[in-house]
Amino acid sequence: MSFEASSRSRFNDADYAIFRQFLEKSCGILLGENKNYLIDSRLRKILSDQKISSLADLVRLVERRGNELLRQTVIDAMTTNETLWFRDRHPFEYFSSTLLPELMQSSDVVGRIWCAASSTGQEPYTISMCIDEYRKKNPLVRRDVSILATDISAGVLEQARSGVYDSLAINRGLSQDRLSRYFKALPNNQWEVKPEIRQRVEYRQLNLKDSLASLGRFDVVFCRNVLIYFSTDLQAEILRKIHGVLKPNGHLFLGGSETPKGLSQYFSMRYYTPGVIYQKK
Repeated sequence: MSFEASSRSRFNDADYAIFRQFLEKSCGILLGENKNYLIDSRLRKILSDQKISSLADLVRLVERRGNELLRQTVIDAMTTNETLWFRDRHPFEYFSSTLLPELMQSSDVVGRIWCAASSTGQEPYTISMCIDEYRKKNPLVRRDVSILATDISAGVLEQARSGVYDSLAINRGLSQDRLSRYFKALPNNQWEVKPEIRQRVEYRQLNLKDSLASLGRFDVVFCRNVLIYFSTDLQAEILRKIHGVLKPNGHLFLGGSETPKGLSQYFSMRYYTPGVIYQKK
């Protein structure tokens, strides 16, 4: 598969191919055909700052020892961070109405949830809000749940840890009721997630291509809308590793359009209206 450089492209086919191979090797992202414009727009400032005119030269530079920060900056620039509160709604409704009550009845002291691609924090904070709402409706339930939120991008993790969002981000999926209950108003039309929601969430940088052994075991994994960026083989490998960190009968949420190879080998499907969740075999 090769890039076809258009008249608007800054680089030749060979340059695009070299960068595409670097990106897939580094973080698993598989750029499709005709994505030259994406590379051009997202790397323009980096190339200008580094006074580099060739993608091949950029790849050579980031692969040198001591240039880890520049390498991370390039990966951050190429990572898609589309996210919103209660995205698609029904997975979180099912989590709150069905999975969370099951989880709260477990004998483990603390339940564990992993958000595998947390971006700027909307998903893990959404889950934390669901847990808080459940506990307030069920005051006799003593068990709590911790959330591990990971992402490959250091930049989005820094923003997520801050828990501060502007009005544009707040207005994407968050009800006025939850805004008033779970956020503190700040100057300049910004909002901060309250401590009782933030304290459940631990953020950690992680490349899904790497080993997951150090993460521990989880009751539920959210890996939504991230596998679509990877090759078929890498999708299957990540599913195998997620299966390995799930507790017996643990559950996996994927994005609505994600049905990667290898699912049936490791998971059985548990249907709900209008979606599906995957349970560890």
